Amino acid sequence: MAVYKMVVAYDGTAYHGWQRQPDAITVVQVLEETFKSVFKQKISISGASRTDAGVHALGQVAAFTLDMKIAPEILKFAWNNVLPLDILIHDISIVSDNFNPRHGVISKTYHYVFFNKRPTPFTQRYGWYFSRPVDLDLLQEALQIFVGTHDFRSFCTGYDMHSTVRTIHSIHVEYDDAAKTYKIVVKGPGFLRYMIRRIVGACLAVASKDQFSCEDIRIALAKKDPAQTLPNSPAKGLLLYEIQYE
Repeated sequence: MAVYKMVVAYDGTAYHGWQRQPDAITVVQVLEETFKSVFKQKISISGASRTDAGVHALGQVAAFTLDMKIAPEILKFAWNNVLPLDILIHDISIVSDNFNPRHGVISKTYHYVFFNKRPTPFTQRYGWYFSRPVDLDLLQEALQIFVGTHDFRSFCTGYDMHSTVRTIHSIHVEYDDAAKTYKIVVKGPGFLRYMIRRIVGACLAVASKDQFSCEDIRIALAKKDPAQTLPNSPAKGLLLYEIQYE
């Protein structure tokens, strides 16, 4: 028996998220079914992050177990040959039997991309076209409200989590001159469902000098009420960039 760690990239546009679902196509479903078609063995893949429908990944980490040892380079080559072009395995390695992709995480890095000018048809699926002018200093000020440890109940969705307290290590905004895109970089050990998208939506509303202010964000965060009225941002701008382990 051998435990394998894999690093996977995918364009999430055509998928209903990472995690297998009964009536929808997901990234895990495609990975497991293509593996079976090549190696004639059923596997169960567990991932570090359950990315939602439409969310992309460059560095998703996952693990699976095989009854026999197969060289990682053979696995990677044969598996990639049958995967659709919107999923790519970057790396496969054999790890210790107790490896779990959800344990020992130091930091997850997510990027949220938005355009302030209309994007080309070839890039629009990877970012949010936010047509209103953005005050970047105000955006940075709003984002900093979330740095540290807080109860993010007001900025997540669902009721299946044990706790809504999370820590954000850092958030900053970068501009890519070549791509003409803005990128919000968020780092922390773990995030709740829709958490980053709700944070970005709220902060861009404030930075565009909509009817919301930084004080509205502080009030919403303190109230711990998921029914708050600050806007959400679309899934297609979000990318799981990297996961670092102990």
